[in-house]
Amino acid sequence: MKKRTYLCIDLKSFYASVECAERGLDPMTTRLVVADPTRSDKTICLAISPAMKALGIHNRCRVFEIPKGIDYIMAPPRMQKYLDYSAEIYGIYLKYISKQDIYVYSVDEAFMDVTEYLKLYDMTAKELGQRIMQDIYDTVHVRATCGIGSNLYLTKIALDITAKHAADFIGELDEESYCKTLWDHKPLTDFWRIGGGIARRLAPYGIYTMGDIARADDDLLYRLFGIDAELLIDHAWGREPVTIADIKNYHTRTKSITSGQVLMSDYNYEDGKLIVKEMADLICLDLVEKKLLTKSITLHVGYSNRLNVPPAHGTVNLGDDTNADIIIIPAMMKLYEQIINPNYDIRRVNISCNNVMPEEFHQYSFFTDAADLERNHKIQEAVIELKQKFGKDAVMKGMNLEEKGTTRERNHQIGGHRSGD
Repeated sequence: MKKRTYLCIDLKSFYASVECAERGLDPMTTRLVVADPTRSDKTICLAISPAMKALGIHNRCRVFEIPKGIDYIMAPPRMQKYLDYSAEIYGIYLKYISKQDIYVYSVDEAFMDVTEYLKLYDMTAKELGQRIMQDIYDTVHVRATCGIGSNLYLTKIALDITAKHAADFIGELDEESYCKTLWDHKPLTDFWRIGGGIARRLAPYGIYTMGDIARADDDLLYRLFGIDAELLIDHAWGREPVTIADIKNYHTRTKSITSGQVLMSDYNYEDGKLIVKEMADLICLDLVEKKLLTKSITLHVGYSNRLNVPPAHGTVNLGDDTNADIIIIPAMMKLYEQIINPNYDIRRVNISCNNVMPEEFHQYSFFTDAADLERNHKIQEAVIELKQKFGKDAVMKGMNLEEKGTTRERNHQIGGHRSGD
């Protein structure tokens, strides 16, 4: 197999850098945090500028954790603005690399297979990375970091660990240099896909580094992690067979549609019921718009943090593949009543439509009133058309106007945060 070369470009403190760019400020010297000033001081900062990090302040901290006496700019999140910047930066990538050789990992991070481009441009991978990083800065005034590797895993590690300590913010690894320079690196959680849980399970066996994993008994690792041990062992040696082409060709056998939100405050039983009803209504419209059906829906509700009790969880079988709100909403209300403790306040709600399927495969059962469902479906389609034409607030239900309803506010959010429109 031909040896490949990858780049991973990460936009440094992206949201904060965009806010600095919009103000004509340098994020390396400007103290700025992206956080919603309308929320309490317990709200999480979505991003902080490098100048804030230089003071020892951790990214994703809460506002109250920023030491008193530090002057800084608080910029309200503008998610649509960040998506616009991300799209413009993706356009910069396309100046150098074809679409099929780019994998967008997140709004601020993208992998590129540059194997076939280095000879074309007569450049090293590092020179190409520097060219792209400079183009990004010249165009949108956002600084970037770059990882270079012989496979996707090493590219990610070069970005996350090696580039941080490089003067030019570029890290480069192959299997040999990885084992030589990072086998003794601590903590283990700095490595991609190793969370605190995995690190804690390894610690009792004296395994604290990637080198320790590579030298550990394979049978022990398989007993601890099952089939996932294979990935852990491969990564300990810097191996990763998956390519960008593999990722783009992968399709899951089953699909789901999910919706979730963290509430701004604790909600009592009845107000929480309103939230679930609103979310069920919107997820029905989402199914209709995408011409999908579901046969079961899962509800997961987290109680108030102060209660320290396990979340409520349950699934309702709808009896037939459907996207009709006249079926789904009553089923969700019944499930809510069955699994929720009315004495506990609620803080988090997630709904998942399981094993969704295209509408064209649907057949009505003998127990279904097809005429009522067809009438309901036409109403849902009309609502979607009005929202598309006149905006999400064009059609509102009575429940959306209640004091504790969140749909109106969420209509102007992206990813749970203000869109900035």
